Amino acid sequence: MATVLTAPGVLGDLVKREFDRDYTRETVTLRAGSSYPMGAVLGRVTADGTYALSPAAVTVGIEGAELASAVLLNTTDATAGNTEAVVLARGPVVLADATLVMDASVDDATKRAAKLAELAAHGLVARLAV
Repeated sequence: MATVLTAPGVLGDLVKREFDRDYTRETVTLRAGSSYPMGAVLGRVTADGTYALSPAAVTVGIEGAELASAVLLNTTDATAGNTEAVVLARGPVVLADATLVMDASVDDATKRAAKLAELAAHGLVARLAV
């Protein structure tokens, strides 16, 4: 019987072009209570400045996060408490569309397109990649 091995995602799968990493990257605080995968599309919570998965609409307790503004560069476990992580906060950056991880509420093509447009406003552009 053949054994199939699957390699974990690497940064090169997500980031296809980044023109100045000293400019595009920021260290932010991820909101406690979740494990965030590489490529997570994040929004900033207005009340405390932490970042959480960006939902499709305003969500009580994480108001502000509905506006996608960053993409997580590494899988990060924040289940035990707020945790610092590095994100892409501004472009110019080209990302592989298929590697972006959306909140479960972003559940159709229209909502996904809206999130991609919000990221594009920050210079974070998603493209189909091979």
